[in-house]
Amino acid sequence: MQLVPIPRGDPSYNILRKLHLTLLLKTGESGASNYMSFDSLGLNADILRAITEQKYSAPTPIQEKAIPEVLAGRDLMASAQTGTGKTAGFTLPLLQLLSENQSLIKGRRPVRALILTPTRELAAQIGDNVKNYSEFLKLRSMVVFGGVSINPQMMKLRGGVDILVATPGRLLDLEHQNAVDLAKIEILVLDEADRMLDMGFIHDIRRILAKLPAKRQNLLFSATFSNDIKLLAKKLLNNPAYIEVSPGNTTAKHITQRVHFVDKSRKRQLLSYMIGSQNWQQVLVFNRTKHGANHLAEQLNKDGITAAAIHGNKSQGARTRALADFKDGKIRVLVATDIAARGLDIDQLPHVVNYELPNVPEDYVHRIGRTGRAECSGEAISLVCVDEHKLLRDIERLLKNEIPRIAIDGYQPDPTIKAEPIQNGRQGRGSSNRGKNKNQTSRSRR
Repeated sequence: MQLVPIPRGDPSYNILRKLHLTLLLKTGESGASNYMSFDSLGLNADILRAITEQKYSAPTPIQEKAIPEVLAGRDLMASAQTGTGKTAGFTLPLLQLLSENQSLIKGRRPVRALILTPTRELAAQIGDNVKNYSEFLKLRSMVVFGGVSINPQMMKLRGGVDILVATPGRLLDLEHQNAVDLAKIEILVLDEADRMLDMGFIHDIRRILAKLPAKRQNLLFSATFSNDIKLLAKKLLNNPAYIEVSPGNTTAKHITQRVHFVDKSRKRQLLSYMIGSQNWQQVLVFNRTKHGANHLAEQLNKDGITAAAIHGNKSQGARTRALADFKDGKIRVLVATDIAARGLDIDQLPHVVNYELPNVPEDYVHRIGRTGRAECSGEAISLVCVDEHKLLRDIERLLKNEIPRIAIDGYQPDPTIKAEPIQNGRQGRGSSNRGKNKNQTSRSRR
């Protein structure tokens, strides 16, 4: 008997497709999903071709679980760390859903999918992924964020786009200028929702939600499910599927971690010594504050180690140049704050240094997750002074593991120095001290 493929226009096509997705979801529940491939997830030939072009061989756990749910039209609440493949987890099915209904669109293309992100870097990274995955589809995408002129963005929007990747502040600016119409949105994605709330974007998000059609599919991705996130999800999502992979207290198995205790006043000397003596050529260094990041980059340059800082007060051009120089090997050290580093995607990054420990333990996992990706090995080094001992204990409590301590001759800390309170750095998640001024400041920087 000869099998005849069913065309997409046939009424039975969607019935069989839903049956296939239902079987996929049940397979995932049974644990057999370990043997899935991309072509078993219900993705069309054009998207599979793009996946092959990107040299992806098999879906990650978040992709296995999320793609069938999104294709089935369900709202989604997913917890996944950076580096788990979550961007493809929502982008691939989103592209398929939009391409299937594309023939129904008449006239100028309305924005049908909106992806909101907290930072410019993450928006740009997602925009690149959307372009790569949609290479063989007749879909248009665009990225908009602050820090650059709004006029070219307004001009491009006039031509019509299907998928808009945006930071909240710039999106509202464009909407205020009547440059974008959000009334036809079919799919909304909130990526790194926890960080958006942490940055004070909740008021902007509420304003954006008020402008969207009531009937739409909502996908929420967050590293953690804090009380604030659960409250937002309750108002936003309709009978969502819940997915959680790589919980917040896990770190990649390919990352070697260690702690060096050192006096605060000697951290920069120790960092320069390690970079020079071990001939490190590419190091991502985390600092709690913008001023501290600037100062450290200046000091490293004086030590003869090429370095640059990126943070929210830097212009978009400066941030883009610094990241490009770092990737190209023109500078050896990139000093970043936690917020600025969101969305940084650096292939085979060998070294991450916590020059200062983060105030929020989960941010430690985000930081060191920049290395040890794609089966490559990496190391994460933390320089810890006496002021940070409590922060270290909090991190180890989250990890449920003690990070190895290694003493470096000549840099042992002075035992007579007493701990002082740490006042700089951001507040923890769920803080209620998010006033109007803070929100306006955050928006102006995006």
